[in-house]
Amino acid sequence: MSTGQSVNASGASRRPWNKGKLVGPKPPLQPKHVWAIRTRLQLQRRTRDLALFNLAIDSKLRGCDVVALKVEDVAPHGYAVERATVRQRKTGRPVRFEITEQTRQSVDEYLRVTQRKPGYFLFGGRRGEERSFTTRQYARLVSTWVAMVGLDASLFGTHSLRRTKATLIYRKTGNLRAVQLLLGHTKIESTVRYLGVEVDDALAISEQVDI
Repeated sequence: MSTGQSVNASGASRRPWNKGKLVGPKPPLQPKHVWAIRTRLQLQRRTRDLALFNLAIDSKLRGCDVVALKVEDVAPHGYAVERATVRQRKTGRPVRFEITEQTRQSVDEYLRVTQRKPGYFLFGGRRGEERSFTTRQYARLVSTWVAMVGLDASLFGTHSLRRTKATLIYRKTGNLRAVQLLLGHTKIESTVRYLGVEVDDALAISEQVDI
């Protein structure tokens, strides 16, 4: 009978990483949650967290790509640009994203306070300026942010931030190809699965079109 535990090379039992955790696709944040988190971070003067949160929402990048951002990726001349391009770690393909005005302002303020320069990781880790955030550190921050506004942290993750703007764009436009490009997916089928597009979603979009 299985106990739900695995055994490592030394013969000791090891607790499964997902024991007691909810696994599966993480839902996107709702606009009201995005604004609530932004407001809390602004009131608490958490400059780094605000820049990181805003940039994660705008960029729609995977967590591993968010933490790997360099200063020159988004602020090559010392201030945030309107559009940026990075190469995705998972696919090796470049992806472009917009940086909205409020995100540029938060990034610029963060750079002013920290004096981070091109060549550095945008969000440095605890082990020195030459190290980036780890994806685990990023995930813990996301859990903290969602808990601040009364959400169950176990239901959300870094992919919630990646999905948030992409989901809104799809719901407003129904343009899967556009969302595919923004997410950097190589196949549109991946975008369909990622967004969880169902027949009801397609019908809802169709109902908005009169001929």
